[in-house]
Amino acid sequence: MTDDDKAINQRLVAARHALDLTQAEFAKRTKISKSYMGAIELGNRRVNDRIIKIISMTFGVNEVWLKSGQGNMFDNIEDFKLNQVISTFKKLDSSFQDYLIKQLDILLELQRIKATNNSDIASG
Repeated sequence: MTDDDKAINQRLVAARHALDLTQAEFAKRTKISKSYMGAIELGNRRVNDRIIKIISMTFGVNEVWLKSGQGNMFDNIEDFKLNQVISTFKKLDSSFQDYLIKQLDILLELQRIKATNNSDIASG
């Protein structure tokens, strides 16, 4: 494997970690075997263009970043943040999910109040 291949493999691992997925979860969602995924992460197998396309389409990983390291890891950072929130939310017990929803409602109200106060100051 070339140094470029190894760098792509390392970026794939970084993306998987950023997505907070296990090797098994990542492999399943990208339709590759767990053993192949492990071999990629160990640097024993290269990431081919088909896998790069699947990762990009499935997780929103920036294909240019995955191939070259240039640009942002994700095509749309807002989607990535939302996916992180959703992933974390799903891991919470129901009572904690309810609590989080109430806290989000409070934050939205505080944001609305702040925006109102800022517009009053700007116009006054």
